Amino acid sequence: MEAISKCLAVPKESGSTALIATTVVTTISLVSLARYTLWPKKHPIIPGPLTTTIPKLSEAEIAQITYRPDYFPGARDVVTPYGNIRVYEFGPEDGRKVLLIHGISTSCMTLKDIAEPLAKKGCRVMLFDLFGRGYSDAPGDVPYDTRLFVTQILLVLASSPLSWTGENGLSIIGYSLGGGIAANFAATFPHMVESLILLAPAGLIRPENFGRASRLVFTTGIIPERLLAWLTKLRLRQPIASSVAKRVKKAGAAANGLRQGEDGKENLLDVATQEAVDPVDEPPQTAFELEVISFVHWVLDFHHGFVPAFMSTVRHAPLMDQQGYWRQLAKRKPGTTAVLLGTDDTLIQRDDYVEDALPLIGGEENVFWRVVPGSHNFPFTHAADALERIYEFWAME
Repeated sequence: MEAISKCLAVPKESGSTALIATTVVTTISLVSLARYTLWPKKHPIIPGPLTTTIPKLSEAEIAQITYRPDYFPGARDVVTPYGNIRVYEFGPEDGRKVLLIHGISTSCMTLKDIAEPLAKKGCRVMLFDLFGRGYSDAPGDVPYDTRLFVTQILLVLASSPLSWTGENGLSIIGYSLGGGIAANFAATFPHMVESLILLAPAGLIRPENFGRASRLVFTTGIIPERLLAWLTKLRLRQPIASSVAKRVKKAGAAANGLRQGEDGKENLLDVATQEAVDPVDEPPQTAFELEVISFVHWVLDFHHGFVPAFMSTVRHAPLMDQQGYWRQLAKRKPGTTAVLLGTDDTLIQRDDYVEDALPLIGGEENVFWRVVPGSHNFPFTHAADALERIYEFWAME
């Protein structure tokens, strides 16, 4: 009987081992599947629409895009290790060299009504699409931080047949995120930047102005990457209905963190929506605002690197806590730095910036500081007012 019992015990032990092995394999498979599904592999370069979409479209379909590849004259594609960059350069070759840098969610089209009049005034202007925006490719495996954007500027400047990088080689106009990038670039290469104009610049947005849920969702990694990308894309499709002026609280912590801040706070996606639409004005928006919104929606459909680039920018770009760079701006020659803020801007709040930014960069005796009509998107809703201040700053007729 004892021998029989031992024999009968073997199958039981084997069955237990088989069950454990099956459980382990299943668990590993499920974890791997979840990781692949929710935390996708990052590619070095995510191609932009110029190579993935535009070649498949007819001329009539391309003509329907509000920001077309030939939107500005002097277009070129700059090949870099980070992917291709879409650049435009036009205006008199011997004019003041002006580089314009757009914001977080749009393309350089938003600075059209600043760039074109400057070129007509005799400036040599250069615009480009930030990585992952417009027609520029998206690096997929690096953080979208100051290092990446400063490198992109250097690559863009080096692509010109003209010299842009010498002593006092250029002036920079940066809007929103572009203002934060421009400030950090000028602080890093002070000799290169003759004059610096910051339009509703990011960089010193107070973290407490954003809701806790919004910061938690984007900065902790508790929401799986693919799910967060889906929520972000969904939110960016509704810049008008979900604008900051319509503060209707919604249930759901993750959705609330993406749709609006709690306790009247902004949320991190308001950086994007306020570049596309004025949250103070009621619909209908201006014709150009609608064009900007249309292109944001087009990019969401046809630029696969846009949402990953946007999410990384929210996490790593110079939106907040850039005091170290801004202190360096105080060392600039008096009268070579200008800051323009919108009267109704709820994102870059003028009172906050008067208190936080103005002392850092040397005070009113050192900086050309003006408030112009409009909200956060005043560079294209009130471009004439912004241009008037720019002409005043440069003493242009």
